[in-house]
Amino acid sequence: MSRPCRSVLYIPAARERAMEKAQALPADAIIFDLEDAVAPAEKPAARELLARVLRDMDFGPRLRIVRINGFDTEWGRDDAAAMAAALAEGARIDAVLVPKVNRAADLEAVAAVVPGVALWAMMETAAGMLNAAEIAGHPRLKGMVMGTNDLAKELGSRFRPDRLPMQAGLGLCLLAAKAQGLVIVDGVYNAFKDDEGLRAECEQGRDMGFDGKTLIHPAQLEIANAAFAPSEAEIDLARRQIAAYEEALAQGGGVAVVDGRIVENLHVATAKAILSRAEAIAAMAD
Repeated sequence: MSRPCRSVLYIPAARERAMEKAQALPADAIIFDLEDAVAPAEKPAARELLARVLRDMDFGPRLRIVRINGFDTEWGRDDAAAMAAALAEGARIDAVLVPKVNRAADLEAVAAVVPGVALWAMMETAAGMLNAAEIAGHPRLKGMVMGTNDLAKELGSRFRPDRLPMQAGLGLCLLAAKAQGLVIVDGVYNAFKDDEGLRAECEQGRDMGFDGKTLIHPAQLEIANAAFAPSEAEIDLARRQIAAYEEALAQGGGVAVVDGRIVENLHVATAKAILSRAEAIAAMAD
């Protein structure tokens, strides 16, 4: 039973009060951001603050993911070294998120500095899209995060509610992640007061196969959690499909019919995955 990642909330690592509040938020995962959310002058202090927070604060079952600065900046290697030291001192860090990953070598550079912790990759460049399969195959990689704002900037694309300009990149990363059994979460929705727009984009991402969505504001959590969780109708159908298929097997058959649709072993595998996901979400709530 894998851990849910329906809602992945960015929290600036320079804001101690925001990190304190995050301990009680209904997020499945938190990205403690040392990169875009922290001004250059604040980065060293934010790094020290985050190391202390991850030692002293209790974030319960939420995944703790630290986004460091890139190794092509003056802060990236110090970020990675500080997180390695924090881990050695008892800090709880589930993954280090590497920004602007263009190729697997970008992950390897970080892996050499931070041993023994999972890596996640920000997929936000044209080169990253084209090298997604290679990146996904890195042995330390456990998750991918779509960086749609940076990708749009690099592509020079316009915003569209259907995200047509993003579809090629989103699809390449989804295929790469699913081929390797990785978690993959969708990019942010910038208009944090637009509930209907967020809901529509979450539904699109869920339909495509994303495991969840990155979020920029706590007000977005409820919508993302609902969108990326199995609905009661899906859970009910899954249970009926499994029961009907097991009954068919008991009678010597290999195919069942539920609601006028054929149910084969591949549908049962999907049904079991839905129930497992629902159980994992319930365990998070408990």
